[in-house]
Amino acid sequence: MAPAIATEPRKDASQAEAARVAAGQAARAADAAGQVRRGRPSDVFGGELRRRDVFSLMVFHLIARSESGASYGNQLIEQIETITSGTVSLNPNTMYPLLRELEGAGFIEGRWEHPEKRSRRMYTLTDPGREEYARLRTALEPFLDRIVQSITLIKAEIYGGGGRQPDSRD
Repeated sequence: MAPAIATEPRKDASQAEAARVAAGQAARAADAAGQVRRGRPSDVFGGELRRRDVFSLMVFHLIARSESGASYGNQLIEQIETITSGTVSLNPNTMYPLLRELEGAGFIEGRWEHPEKRSRRMYTLTDPGREEYARLRTALEPFLDRIVQSITLIKAEIYGGGGRQPDSRD
């Protein structure tokens, strides 16, 4: 006789959606109160909301610093990979939904480079986008400083202050 397999009861879709809505409302309330949202302690970027904040900040920054004042999705992906020496690699399934979300919120405006061909969608910052960029720059700097400090402490703990320590195989 096969052993019984214990299964966890599944939340139905409406309960899951209600939980997502409640989490979103709590996050917005925390933002309005100026509180820092945190993810799981093991998640260095502080959870999905923080990752999206950091990526939004990067998008705003890269568009603002571009010579033409406009950038397109693949260009932004490549620039983020270059800036981070390949440590952060976004794929189009992350970048394009983020761009659509930022456009829907009115932070960026997208226009087809060649409307008759729909070749590339060029994004520019709007006035609300420049305000959000300034807000995120201020709000995320302490968070980014904590990440740098944490990674530095981890490295120092493992490798010591002067770099990599030899292990027993060296």
